[in-house]
Amino acid sequence: MKKSTKPKGPSAGLLGVGLDNTDGHKRITQGDKFAIVGGSSETHEKMTETVIKTFEELKSRGKHLEAVEPQELAEIIHKSSPR
Repeated sequence: MKKSTKPKGPSAGLLGVGLDNTDGHKRITQGDKFAIVGGSSETHEKMTETVIKTFEELKSRGKHLEAVEPQELAEIIHKSSPR
């Protein structure tokens, strides 16, 4: 019996990299379409909050990461970043 395969469309993901870690702790947070690595505790927390809010905003707009235009995504990420 042949296994049917679903045609794959474009895939996308977000990657956050924090470079301000001085305590030696390795921080990694992963989700379905994102990964956040490194950073100080504060930076890692802010990146995590930003990506979660970004995906919430995409959902409220009825859009998927794969289909959103880069400029719109940049605006959503900026809006979702903690001040």
